Amino acid sequence: MIPGLSLSRRRFSDLSEQEILALAISNEEDDARIYRQYAERLRADFPASAKVFDEMAEEEDHHRQWLIKEHTRRFGTVIPLIRREHVSGYYARQPVWLIENLGLERMRAEAREMERQAEQFYRKAADRTTDASTRKLLGDLAAAEASHSDTASQLEEKYLGGDERKEEDQAARRQFVLTWVQPGLAGLMDGSVSTLAPIFATAFATRDPHTTLLVGLAAAVGAGISMGFTEAASDDGELSGRGSPVKRGIASGLMTTIGGLGHALPYLIQDFWTATTLAIIIVFIELWAIVWIQNKYMDTPFFRATFQVVLGGALVFAAGALIGGG
Repeated sequence: MIPGLSLSRRRFSDLSEQEILALAISNEEDDARIYRQYAERLRADFPASAKVFDEMAEEEDHHRQWLIKEHTRRFGTVIPLIRREHVSGYYARQPVWLIENLGLERMRAEAREMERQAEQFYRKAADRTTDASTRKLLGDLAAAEASHSDTASQLEEKYLGGDERKEEDQAARRQFVLTWVQPGLAGLMDGSVSTLAPIFATAFATRDPHTTLLVGLAAAVGAGISMGFTEAASDDGELSGRGSPVKRGIASGLMTTIGGLGHALPYLIQDFWTATTLAIIIVFIELWAIVWIQNKYMDTPFFRATFQVVLGGALVFAAGALIGGG
């Protein structure tokens, strides 16, 4: 937050009726712009959903025109500059790039939340208004926003029939798996399994938690950097359709580091056997998390995933313990 910004904000209860109308106009402009960005982002891969957001943006444009007409009638053509961030305690929109990164279903959910917040705003604004015409307009807009969930459903039925909705949802899930889950899972497996040997070999060879912690941190961070750059550089995503190399690199590198840190951080505990016991428990949890992700997102049969992951992890752990103990 910018220093002093909160002190410069106005309370909603202190806004004049002109400022309330100006705020409503800027809200509708922002929401229409957000819907159009969603539509543009989805147009290539999800054209039916893009049409839904296009029509929702047009609906916001109509609301803005009604509000401008009412402002002109009462206060003239000069509209004060006031936005959400100028009002203390006012709801804030999520950055568009964050929603884009989280996929189609998150955009749909965010749109529903935007309509709910807009309805709440118009009801509070109507309560603050004494002019009968303005009060009626704000009340009508509150009702319109409340009905937008039905409108959105009707638009989805119009553009997203059973087959289209199913195909888009499957495509969105596939893209999410390819861009985030698959590289993240590869990173978690690498971080959890490949660091077992050096960490536990060091632990049993030195019986020194501090040394083991340093080796574990180095192994986890080094593996995370290596996996992240390798994933990002291996495929630009254009031909494979696996999505942004930066996103995949972040997912892979971050999950690799987390996987390695999981059984390194217990060695912050100074008692060797307490730290080692806790590290072994965390390894067990990590391996079962990998099995669950493989089964849920990669459609790997549960018993096959269990055999592959648990057996592989056990062998690497045993190798580290034997080397360190020898």
